[in-house]
This record gives sequence, C-alpha cells and structure tokens, in this order.
Amino acid sequence: MLDRRRFLGLASASALARPAAAQSSLTQNWPSRSVRLICPIAAGGSIDAVARIVAARLSEIWRQQVVVENRTGGGVNIAAEAVARSEPDGYTIFATPSSLAMAGLLFPSLTYDPIADFAPVSLIGTYPNIMVVPNSSPAHTVKEFIAYAKANRGKITYASGGHGSSLHLAGELFKRMTGIEMTHIPYRGATPAFNDLIPGRVDVMFNLISSSLPLARSGQIRALGVATLQRVAVMPDLPTISEAGVPDFDMSSWIALFLPAKTPPQIVSKLHADTVALLTDPATKRKLEDMGVVVAGSTPAELAATFKADIEKWGPIIKENGISLRD
Repeated sequence: MLDRRRFLGLASASALARPAAAQSSLTQNWPSRSVRLICPIAAGGSIDAVARIVAARLSEIWRQQVVVENRTGGGVNIAAEAVARSEPDGYTIFATPSSLAMAGLLFPSLTYDPIADFAPVSLIGTYPNIMVVPNSSPAHTVKEFIAYAKANRGKITYASGGHGSSLHLAGELFKRMTGIEMTHIPYRGATPAFNDLIPGRVDVMFNLISSSLPLARSGQIRALGVATLQRVAVMPDLPTISEAGVPDFDMSSWIALFLPAKTPPQIVSKLHADTVALLTDPATKRKLEDMGVVVAGSTPAELAATFKADIEKWGPIIKENGISLRD
C-alpha cells in the first residue's frame, strides 16, 4: 500500500532535518557546478522539449549549465530509478509527466518507491492529449473508429511513447470504455511512434496535442478527438472524445519537477522559487504555451496533492480492469 501521507508531509518533515545555518550555507553555495535534469522521454518528444526550455532558463538564472539527460524505457521507471538512487544534493532534478503517479499502480514490482523516493517541487503545467489516426484510416470520427475496431477485432494496434505512460493508460481506458480490442505497441518516445503511425503500420495513437498538431495541420495524420472534457483553443472545431461517442472520457496529463527524497529543504525551496520565476517570465511562458502547455506552477504541497489525486482517481480504474504492466 502506498504511504500517501509520507509524500504529502515530505517537505515539512524534511525541514526539521538540518540546522538553519547548515541549510543556509547549502543554499548559498548551490548550484556551484552543472546540474542534471533527467527526462524519461526520448529527445524530440513534447516532454523533452518542455524539459529543455526549463533547463535553458535555469541555466541562465543560476549561471551554471543544466544538462538534459534522457533516460528512456519502462515508462518513467528507468529515469525514476536513476533519480531515486542519486545523491540528494540538488544536482539531479527529475522532469516527469504524470505517469510517475501511476507507476506504483501499474507495475507489480518496482525498484523504487514513487512516493517515498521523491521530493515534490512544482508543477510546470498541464497539457491536453488528442486521439489521432493515419490518413489511410477509414475512420474519420471516434464513432467510426469504434465501429471499425469492432469489425476488425484482434487486428487493431495502438501506439504510445512507452509502457506505463499516461498515453498508454489512455489507450487502455479507451478499450474498456468502448468494449473494443487493441494491442499496445510501446515506443521509446512519441517521435518513433509517429514514424509508424503516419504510414499506417499502427492504427491509432493518443498523444500530446503539442506534437500532434503540426502533423495534423500538415495533413500527415488525422485528429479524431480531444482526450479531455473541454475542447482546446488551438483546435476549437475538434470535438472531445466524450462528446464524440465515449461519454466522460478524460485523460489529462501534467509535467512537474521533483528532487530525490532527503534533498535539503532549502534547496527544494530555491528550486521551487526559481521554477515559479521562470514560469512567469513572459518569453518562457509564451514558448511553453506555443507548445500547447497550460502553464501552472505550484507549491510542493500542491504538487503532492495533485499526485495523490491522480492515485485516487486511477487506482480503482486500474484495479477494477486488471491493468498490470511489466518493465
């Protein structure tokens, strides 16, 4: 059983761990060298692009290089384990999507604890996902896709950026809410997945609107619906999956920053403050919004609450439908 209270109380509990003078000294000297920003998504993906924008701005603020390091595989698990095993000195930061909240629910055995091994810092933002198919697909609407899948039971495949990702779970949720069968084909990021979706080697994909929109607008793929309950401003004519035939379908995602557990609270506080500052910088905010990110900084406690809410939302669904993955 996940100890959620430990996670929610992490920031306040760690604040008592060091004398104030020692904490102040650490903060004043940090960072004094380059910092790793570990991303669980392959280079070229939307999460990677957000991580690089954040890393570039932090490099400017700190006058120290922040290097994005892509650790892909097992959903977020390879990257998460690397962060969890890192020294809690502030020199390893985790930029992760909301898949981290689901890892403990989806994978029967993990080499890290998704709650106890990380200190929440701040949300970066949320983003809508959309359902897309190849242009060669006979489906032009969500209802047509469901009908096509039922007529071709056992033959339909769906792509995602990796096992255990929120977009993998979106496909599983769609299967169970529609009664269709689809085989999951995981990739190491969205870019290689699109390389198979565009020519029709896979049938459908749930993905971030930021990376899907250019391909849809250029006519390389076809968008069928938005995977949130509200339409999005950048594609106002695209219906939600909920209104297009699957009532109440909602698969929202977020990206946030975490540090290894036991990182000194003064460092957590400084990273939080600098993250909030960069998110309010007009140029940085515009870059993120142009990618489809709804910029939303948060306190560590608010991020912990968001994490807890995702566990409580998806835990029963995952359990009831017997969704279980392996690394």
